[in-house]
Amino acid sequence: MKTKLAALLLESVALAGCDAMTSTVATVECTGEQSACLNDWFAGKWEEELAFSPLRQTELGIKTDYDKIDDYSSEGQLEQIEWWENALAEMEANFDYDELNEEDKISYDMFKYRAARASLSRDFLDHEYILEQMDAPHAELPSRILSAHMVENENDMVAFISRLGGIGRAMDQLLARHQTNAENGVRPPRFAYDFVIEESKKLITGAPFTQGQPSALWQGTQERLASLVESGAITQERSDELLEQARTALVEQTAPAYQRIIDWMSEDRPNSDAEAQGVSALPDGEAFYRFMLAEMTTTDMTSDQIHDLGLAEVARIREEMEAIKDQVGFEGTLEEFFEFVRSDPQFFFPDNDDGAQMYIDRATLYIEQLTKRLPEFFGRLPKAPLEVRRVESFREQDGAAQHYRQGTPDGSRPGIYYAHLSDMTTMPVPEIETIAYHEGNPGHHMQISIAQELEDTPKFRANGEYIPAFAEGWGLYSEWLAKEMGGFEDPYQDFGRLQNEIWRAIRLVLDTGIHAKGWSEQQAIDYAQANSANPLEATRSEVRRYFVLPGQATSYKIGMIRIQELRAKAERELGDDFDIRGFHDTVLGGGDMPLSILEKRVDQWIASVKES
Repeated sequence: MKTKLAALLLESVALAGCDAMTSTVATVECTGEQSACLNDWFAGKWEEELAFSPLRQTELGIKTDYDKIDDYSSEGQLEQIEWWENALAEMEANFDYDELNEEDKISYDMFKYRAARASLSRDFLDHEYILEQMDAPHAELPSRILSAHMVENENDMVAFISRLGGIGRAMDQLLARHQTNAENGVRPPRFAYDFVIEESKKLITGAPFTQGQPSALWQGTQERLASLVESGAITQERSDELLEQARTALVEQTAPAYQRIIDWMSEDRPNSDAEAQGVSALPDGEAFYRFMLAEMTTTDMTSDQIHDLGLAEVARIREEMEAIKDQVGFEGTLEEFFEFVRSDPQFFFPDNDDGAQMYIDRATLYIEQLTKRLPEFFGRLPKAPLEVRRVESFREQDGAAQHYRQGTPDGSRPGIYYAHLSDMTTMPVPEIETIAYHEGNPGHHMQISIAQELEDTPKFRANGEYIPAFAEGWGLYSEWLAKEMGGFEDPYQDFGRLQNEIWRAIRLVLDTGIHAKGWSEQQAIDYAQANSANPLEATRSEVRRYFVLPGQATSYKIGMIRIQELRAKAERELGDDFDIRGFHDTVLGGGDMPLSILEKRVDQWIASVKES
């Protein structure tokens, strides 16, 4: 699957922005080698880029702007796009690509690619669903602050309280963007409205907002203050003062902003689609979906090509599932086996807190067992620890997708694999092992931790932007790799692995079906249920995810297939000289990148092995 998107993006951004900016391009003084000067320039640009996001700084363990929150306004988004366009023009005017070494050419290509993505996104800012049920900041922002903002002294606590109040400003900015897009005919489906309203209510329910148990934000505040008092960093009197300041910030700044979201979305709800539609039904929606497919897959594949690939992969994986059905001695059709796995009590933990803890314990066990074998398959290993946790109650959804949140490069804060465990009937036991490998090791925890621990790679790459085809392609490849590493000894867990793989193939069909072929929510659910053992509510949650994140679901299978193809190419060309650890270190040793640049990097590695 050759990819041309990077070249197309670079050409587009050059035509769109560079001519207009030539007169204002800064001159970079370079008295040494181009590669050294370019890497110094990258270091400076990384500091400028990082300044846009105080929360990103916090997640990387940096306490600069520790009391601030990102700018979520439309003006803030445009400012970042303009920064990328100006930075690209500056790089192209000051550095000679042909004089760079091979690794620095990769860095140059990556910077150019990211600038191109930013520039092209300008045309589609008013197509985004700003407030939706998956990863919108109304729920993610409080979660990020609670998980990342460490308090070690009084100043850290004052900064934390400032951020509590700053949430209110951020919510108003998000609501303003959502309102603007709605005025232009761009609204998420009605179910997204319902989720956002409910999540917002949860965030401002409980102390100090209402009677009852402490809210998540209040509990986080109390815990941090108690820790400072216990360590002797502050007195109880000072703690009481800070607690009152936090109460004021939450009650007077944060809660009113969330109430404005609740009120407006409740009023606008009748204007949303009760029957969800794909984005192609929106103004200029077909162009937006083509943009999103290119964004998520980093290829120029059409929706029809992706749809057909999904159908073919579903058919192939069904044959492997048939073999496991026969292996366990099930007498009946594959569809009957699906129903057996999705409904028989033996495949579920109790639907209570004890069952949720059993799930976390089992996932932790699988990760610990496979982690022991990592040195046989990887030269680079992550330094950061990994924890499995339940999603916070205010953003927990029945059957929602599990996810990973990175730790700090120095390992002071662990990477976290989060699981939605509010409804254990949507969390089948046979899928625990494969999801643990995808989110933990050798999946996202390794992928992200290794990247951010790189020392000789520019920070904008090591700590760079999420590129779905690479990140999710690696996650799905990791599930496949884990079997080679000795995982999935239980045939039902191996069936769970295939269940997850076929689900990623189903996603190719559903995403393109919804957004390019006009499939309804029920049509998508029916196709998924006919080809998987997923519980119905988990399927419904997944399908609704695809409606609000167009294109994202296609990245997994396309990325996985490309990594498998690159590995097969390396094995074929290197023969006995192929080293699986070297291949994996090559893939993970440069940060997220589009598939075309990943292919270039692997080709460079193959050539270097041949020369050695």
